[in-house]
Amino acid sequence: MSNKPIKPKPGQESVWDYPRPPKLESCGKQLRIVFNGEIICDTNRSVRILETSHPPTYYIPLDAFKEGVLIPVPGSSFCEWKGAANYYDIRVGDTTAFRAAWGYLNPNKTYPELKNTISIYAHHMEACYVNDEKVQAQEGDFYGGWITSDIVGPFKGAPGTWGW
Repeated sequence: MSNKPIKPKPGQESVWDYPRPPKLESCGKQLRIVFNGEIICDTNRSVRILETSHPPTYYIPLDAFKEGVLIPVPGSSFCEWKGAANYYDIRVGDTTAFRAAWGYLNPNKTYPELKNTISIYAHHMEACYVNDEKVQAQEGDFYGGWITSDIVGPFKGAPGTWGW
């Protein structure tokens, strides 16, 4: 797979114009997440991480989620930029999406706005929306970017893109 950037059209962003290290920015777009037939989050309060070759990753305040749907689970991972990530299952009724969300309880000092926020793997959800547009999940099971029509790639995450 080629990492030759797609030229953005007016109103679009290219992930190849995003910086490294990643940039964090406030986002006022309406985000809605549906799991097991229920809206578990509907908010316009979020921040997004923009990193070269990745679609945006949205981080939503913990208190924006329906009470009781986020279940902390053991285990962690480490991001060289953001620090140690913790994981959550998402449960609605008798249905659980395992390790479907992550966050940073104590992010690195460069990204203090990530404290007490959660990001969702869209491929584990029934649907995720940005301003009523259903997102496409970033390929692979490690990254959690959300792809919308205003973002162009190609995107890291598919087989053969690990070294980008």
